[in-house]
Amino acid sequence: MDELVCLLGDRGIIEVGGADATGFLQRLITNSVLNIPKGEGRYAGLLTPQGKLLFDFFVVPLPEGPEAGYLIDCAGEQTAELVKRLNLHKMRAKIAIEDKSEKFAVAAFFGGEEAVSIEGLIYRDTRAPHMGQRVIAPRGDALAKLNCADAPRYEAHRIAQGVPKGAVDFVHGDAFVHDMNLDLMNGVDFKKGCYVGQEVVARVHYRNSARKRIVKIHFDGPAPAQGTQIMAGETNIGQVGSTAGVEGLAMVRLDRLEDARAACLALNAGDMAVDITLPG
Repeated sequence: MDELVCLLGDRGIIEVGGADATGFLQRLITNSVLNIPKGEGRYAGLLTPQGKLLFDFFVVPLPEGPEAGYLIDCAGEQTAELVKRLNLHKMRAKIAIEDKSEKFAVAAFFGGEEAVSIEGLIYRDTRAPHMGQRVIAPRGDALAKLNCADAPRYEAHRIAQGVPKGAVDFVHGDAFVHDMNLDLMNGVDFKKGCYVGQEVVARVHYRNSARKRIVKIHFDGPAPAQGTQIMAGETNIGQVGSTAGVEGLAMVRLDRLEDARAACLALNAGDMAVDITLPG
C-alpha cells in the first residue's frame, strides 16, 4: 500500500526549552523523557492531582538533543491552556515555554512502508503498532507540497487502530488515564518517579481496577450518531464516540459489558447491533 500523508490541522506546537526542561517535564508528566532515541518521541499526559487527564500529547526532543529542549505536539484547541498550565508548574525552573503553532505544523504518514519525504522532526506514533509516523515541520512550501490524504482517511485509520481522540471519544479533565487507554498506548512509565496524579494511576494499575475503557466497536450497518448509548437489554453500558463506516470507538463500563456477555445479551446502539472488541 502507498504511504498516505495527512496534514493534521487540529494540532498545536509548544516549545519547552532551557537548562531545566528535561527535569521539569520528567517531574510533571506520565511518561519519561529520559534517553529518548533519535527518531522517537514520547506520548504522555498531564493529570490533575486526582489522576484525571487534562492533556495528552507527544514530547519530541529538538535535533540538538534534550539539552536544547523539546517540542510538544498537542491538541490545537488546548495549546493556550496547556502553555498556561505548564507555566503554573514552572516555579523557579530555568525554562522557557512558548506557543510555536504559527511556525510549525504536524503531518501524519501512515498505511505504507515508504520513508517520510519531508524534512522536520520525524517520530513514530507509538500509540498503536501500525499508526505510522508523524513529522513536525515548518509551515510553508514544504507542507504545501505534501500529497495530503483527506482527513477522513486519517480518522478511519485512527479508529481502525483503536486510538481515541479527545473531545470525541473522551472528555479532557473528566476521564482517568485508564478510561482512555493512555496506559495501553505507551503513554505511562510505571517505573519512573513521581508525577502529578501518579498515586491514582499506580493504584488502579496494580489493583487492575479500571472501571471503564475505550473499545473498538463494529456496527451491523450504518453507524449511529456520536453519543448514542450502547444498551445490553435495559442496561446502558457505554456510548458511541468516533465512527468511520461500520467501525467505531466507544467508552464502555467493563463490569456491565462482562455481565451482558455472561447473560448472552445482545448489544445495540440505537437500532443497530454492535460487536465489541476489548483493547489489547
